[in-house]
Amino acid sequence: MKLKERIHRFLHDEKLKRKLYVIIFESDTPAGKLFDVILIACILVSVLLVIIESLKELPTYLTTPFVIMEFLFTGFFTFEYLTRIYCSPRPRKYIFSFFGIVDLLATLPLYIGLLFPGARYLLIIRAFRLIRVFRVFKLFNFLNEGERLLTALRESSKKIAVFFLFVVILVTSIGTLMYMIEGTQPNSQFNNIPNSIYWAIVTMTTVGYGDITPATGLGKFLSACVMLIGYTIIAVPTGIVSASMMKEYKRRRDKECPNCHRSGHEDNAEFCKYCGHSLDPSETKAEEK
Repeated sequence: MKLKERIHRFLHDEKLKRKLYVIIFESDTPAGKLFDVILIACILVSVLLVIIESLKELPTYLTTPFVIMEFLFTGFFTFEYLTRIYCSPRPRKYIFSFFGIVDLLATLPLYIGLLFPGARYLLIIRAFRLIRVFRVFKLFNFLNEGERLLTALRESSKKIAVFFLFVVILVTSIGTLMYMIEGTQPNSQFNNIPNSIYWAIVTMTTVGYGDITPATGLGKFLSACVMLIGYTIIAVPTGIVSASMMKEYKRRRDKECPNCHRSGHEDNAEFCKYCGHSLDPSETKAEEK
């Protein structure tokens, strides 16, 4: 009974939860910033270990220390993840948030690796946790720019999807055409349509591996045309996203505060982030009356 009471008290110790929350989730305090710096250092070292361990030239006497360190880091990250759930005011929200999912994925590979040895190299996922560096060092402007980029990508996703479908149809058609031109040649590398489509994709993206090359004059002419088409096609998605980003910047710039006349507010902002005045022009007119 005493053990149950202790567990119950521990699980409902709001004072302890608050202390842990300040340390783990907030970086404004010295303890919180120190914790985040230590966490980032551990992430960097653990990712570096995974990279170094993949080297074939790694001396065998380093294998055991590396494995021990991996288990120590994984134990630390597991404890940290569980502590975040424990002290979070809304555990479910944290668990299903971006950082919550990344934190979980950062701990699972080593445990899965006990059953499937190759899976532990997925520990490289921990690198995503370095995104916390923006919060620790107050680099919120970078996060805002990233948010704007994501917004632009979301807005242009339908256009990009249509364009991608067009490209798929185009490379399929070009690959089939090249198969018809080159497929009849003896010892031709274009011996089937899938190989020809692969060639069309490699050529149109200007990668040019050179593992499949045309032999006839007509095939070479078509290759040259595909290369030129590829240069123009690559620029299209960039233009679509750039147009969406410019639209987003213009929209934010146009949202001007009626009091201090400064712009650059979020779309869903209701008050000026500079002076705190309402951004609703109707409220300003009502106040004047």
